Amino acid sequence: MEEDRIQSGSLREHAEELETQTLSPYAMLSRNTRGREYAMEKCPIRTEFVRDRDRIIHCKSFRRLKHKTQVFLSPVGDHYRTRLTHTLEVSQIARTISRGLRLNEDLTEAIALGHDLGHTPFGHAGESVLDRLVPGGFEHNVQSLRVVEKLENGTGLNLTYEVRDGIVNHKKSGTPCTLEGAVVSIADRIAYINHDIDDAIRAGVLHEEDLPKRCVTVLGNSHGRRINTMITDVIAQSYGRPQIRMSERVGEEFDMLRAFMFERVYRDSDAKQEEGKAKHVVEQLFLYYLRHMDELPEEFTRHIAADGAERVAADYIACMTDRYAITDYERKFVPKEWM
Repeated sequence: MEEDRIQSGSLREHAEELETQTLSPYAMLSRNTRGREYAMEKCPIRTEFVRDRDRIIHCKSFRRLKHKTQVFLSPVGDHYRTRLTHTLEVSQIARTISRGLRLNEDLTEAIALGHDLGHTPFGHAGESVLDRLVPGGFEHNVQSLRVVEKLENGTGLNLTYEVRDGIVNHKKSGTPCTLEGAVVSIADRIAYINHDIDDAIRAGVLHEEDLPKRCVTVLGNSHGRRINTMITDVIAQSYGRPQIRMSERVGEEFDMLRAFMFERVYRDSDAKQEEGKAKHVVEQLFLYYLRHMDELPEEFTRHIAADGAERVAADYIACMTDRYAITDYERKFVPKEWM
C-alpha cells in the first residue's frame, strides 16, 4: 500500500496540499510553478522546488564553490569564508526569513544555493576582468543563470522558472518575480556584510572598535546580534505584505556599515594586496584560451557558434576554482626546471 502511494505521487501531492494550507497568500506554491524549459515526469515524492534544490546540491558547479574566493584570496586558515560557506550562510538566513513570513522555504533554499554558481575564481576581482574583456560584459548572476540553463552537465539542470528567475535577480538591482527571490537578495547582503566583518577582524584588517559606533548601537555589538537584528527587522517590516524590506532605521545603518566595508576592506585594504596578480592570471588565461579554443572540453566548445569564442572562453574560466586557475596559469606561462 505504501509503495502504491509513492508510485502514484500522493506523497508529493500531500506536500503540495500542506503548502496550500499553511503558507502565506504571498508565497509561491510548488504546484503553481511556471514549469521547466522542457517537460519532465514529476517526482512521486518531492515537490518541484525540492527537486531543484537537490539538483543544485549534487552538481559540480556547487562543489567547486568550496575553492572559490569570497573576499580573502586563498586564505591560510580553515575559518575564512569561501564562496561555498557564503552560500550556506545565505541559505540559512533566507530560510529563517522565509519561515518567519510563511513563504516557500524550499524555493528560497533552491535560489540561495544556486545564486553564486557562476562566480569566477578570485571573486569579484576575476569578475571585473571578464566584464572588461567579454563583449556584452560579464556579471556573476547572469553567469549563474547560464550555468543552470546551459553549462552544467553540458545541457543545464532544467530548473523551474521561479528558481532561475531568483538566481539571475539576486543582486540588489534585480526584481525577482517571487517574494522568495527577494528574500534571497536581502539575505545575500545580510550574510556578506556580516561574515566579511567577521573575517576582516580575524585577519587583523579591522578591529571591532573600528566599526561605526552608531551602527553598533542600532544593529548590535557582535556578529550574531547584528544578523539577528536584521532578520527580525525584515520579518517585522514584511509580514503580511507583498514586499521584502528593512525598516528605515535599520536600513540606514546597514547602508552605512556597507559603505564602511567598501572603504576599509573591499577597496585598497591589506586583503586586496594580491588582487592585481589574480586579475593578471584571469586575463592571461582568457587571452590564451581565446587563441586555443581546441584545448577546451567539448561541453564548452559546442556553444561557440551560438555564443561566440569570447563568451565560451569566459565560461571555461568562470568554472575554475582559485587553485585550478593558478595551476593552469603556471602550467602555461611559468617555465619548468630542466630535468
